Amino acid sequence: METLFKRCAGLDVHSQSIVVCTLLEDDSGQLSKEVETFPTLTKDLFRLLKWLEEREVTHIAMESTGIYWKPVYNILEDYFDITLANAQRIKNVPGRKTDVSDAEWIAKLLRHGLVEKSFVPPEDIRVLRDLTRLRKKWVGQMTSEKNRIQKVLEASNIKLSTIISDVFGASGRRLLEKLISEGYVDETEVEKRIHGRMAHKKKQITDSLFGTLTEHQIFLIKQSWLHITYLEELISDIEKRIDQLLEEYQTEVELLMTMPGIKKETASVIIAEIGADMAQFPTSKHLASWAGLSPGNHESAGKRKSTRSTKGNPHIKSALCEAAWAVSRSRNKRLSIKYWSLASRRGKKKALVAIGHRMLTIVYHMLLNKEPYHELPAN
Repeated sequence: METLFKRCAGLDVHSQSIVVCTLLEDDSGQLSKEVETFPTLTKDLFRLLKWLEEREVTHIAMESTGIYWKPVYNILEDYFDITLANAQRIKNVPGRKTDVSDAEWIAKLLRHGLVEKSFVPPEDIRVLRDLTRLRKKWVGQMTSEKNRIQKVLEASNIKLSTIISDVFGASGRRLLEKLISEGYVDETEVEKRIHGRMAHKKKQITDSLFGTLTEHQIFLIKQSWLHITYLEELISDIEKRIDQLLEEYQTEVELLMTMPGIKKETASVIIAEIGADMAQFPTSKHLASWAGLSPGNHESAGKRKSTRSTKGNPHIKSALCEAAWAVSRSRNKRLSIKYWSLASRRGKKKALVAIGHRMLTIVYHMLLNKEPYHELPAN
């Protein structure tokens, strides 16, 4: 088998230790192997760096084990060509699994070019990725707290949500603040706190706010309300930080926002997850497969079996499915027409994934060619 890298190393990374196996081939073709174990403290990682440099290693491969690979990658990435491998694709032979044999197996695969690189974005994109994922987490927690308040209101027979479409909009918030502080809201206060367009609902809103709210329930609502306001402050700070990081990618963000269904938040998630350089992915099909938006391929004995989508990046997958749902609600858009055509035959969930796949393909070509989205005729 052809040898691609003459001086390479395989790393078996754990939470407390790293087993390193180097395979070094000299000018005469003689192959030597050396195995060493290092702790994972920062000083030991720098000792690992020096140890590899002394042996003139040029290429390194390691599994993407949890988050344990990240500190190793951060320290070594400027000095070596690092291949981060999918652990599922480089499994060792069953029955021969030890830390040393794993490291040697990784090194052998790397030496012959049999390890496929995982996509690792540049450092600034990784920072942006952390922020967008944290924002998603905080938004999810805030939604949970809003649902908790809704449950307490329903338990006390306050039917505000049946009259106001958004209980946590401007008018709903002012009413809830009064309800939390006083325990009730009379018709005069309702008139002061609702928007002018809701004046005709004044009587209905007053009646819906009359319930059996106890001191205990008010306490529960206050706790969730304080958590919501705190989370809103955190999300605001995160969004300011995201805007600072996106200044360098303003052109790409503006390009993405020309597509129906994609707003600034979705554009920031797309940039954070796949970066702005599409040279990382040979084709749009590779990107769709990596994101988990392509159909599966399972065929045996001439029979096609399950074609459900494969596992991929859940963050960009959910963002594009949300964008697909947004574009499905628009009118006279090619993507919307295609969605409803698929939904009538295959169901809404499969249609969302299919439109998300199509949107990701369009995103790939937009970022690759630096061209905005052009709406084609429906026919």
